Amino acid sequence: MVDMTLTVDHGHMYHGDEIINGLNLGLLIIRVVVGVTLATHGLNKIFGGGKIAGTAGWFGSMGMKMPKANAWIAALTEIGSGALLALGFLTPLAAAGMVAIMVVALITTHRKNGWFIFNPGGGIEYVVVLAAVGIGLACTGAGEWSIDHAADINWAGVPKGLIIVLVAGIGGGLLQLATFWRPKSVASN
Repeated sequence: MVDMTLTVDHGHMYHGDEIINGLNLGLLIIRVVVGVTLATHGLNKIFGGGKIAGTAGWFGSMGMKMPKANAWIAALTEIGSGALLALGFLTPLAAAGMVAIMVVALITTHRKNGWFIFNPGGGIEYVVVLAAVGIGLACTGAGEWSIDHAADINWAGVPKGLIIVLVAGIGGGLLQLATFWRPKSVASN
């Protein structure tokens, strides 16, 4: 084993185990918080106020064809990707699902509302942050405190994880839009 030692601030020495445990804890916190957040958004699409019918109505109002099917796809993708991220299982695919959802949300709903989430209609900052976290997790992997590590699933990182998240995530989101999104044109005066 290589002895990893890092000296920072005021001469304090951080040794390999401290660094590795810190990285694993940080990745675990990010995965669980983002994964649970994503999964609860999916559950809300099914069980929240308007239930799946309300989600489908909203999707239809923004120009999504087959709105009920797309509402189910979005909800189940959020639930599945969120759960997989939280567990650290199939991390690049889970991240790709999250990125695909964020690409669709950015283009259909948030891009016209500016950057800040507090803008009316919600700006793009939230979906950009979640997409960036997904891409980052595909690049770093889930860490040692994950099912991926325990099962010796080693296809995160660069280039494998990055390619998966870019092709399946960004490509999947764009394909979803090309297939199903037909925004209503705005009549000009």
